[in-house]
Amino acid sequence: MTNKAVLEGGPADLPERVVDAPAPGEDMKIPHRGGYEHFRATTRRQDGPQGRLPVFEWWERTEIAE
Repeated sequence: MTNKAVLEGGPADLPERVVDAPAPGEDMKIPHRGGYEHFRATTRRQDGPQGRLPVFEWWERTEIAE
C-alpha cells in the first residue's frame, strides 16, 4: 500500500491535494506552472476517503532554472 499525504495551502489550481507521501522527515517538491511548490510536514492529520493522512503545509515556491 502506498502512503498518501494531504497538501494544504499553495496555489488553488494544484491538480491534486492527496499525493504520495515522501519518506519520513522529507519535504515535498511538487512541479507546477514552471516552478516547484514546496510543502513541509505538520503534526496534523486529516480524515478522508483514504483514511487518516498526514498534512503537508505549503511554505514556498521556487522557479525552475532554465
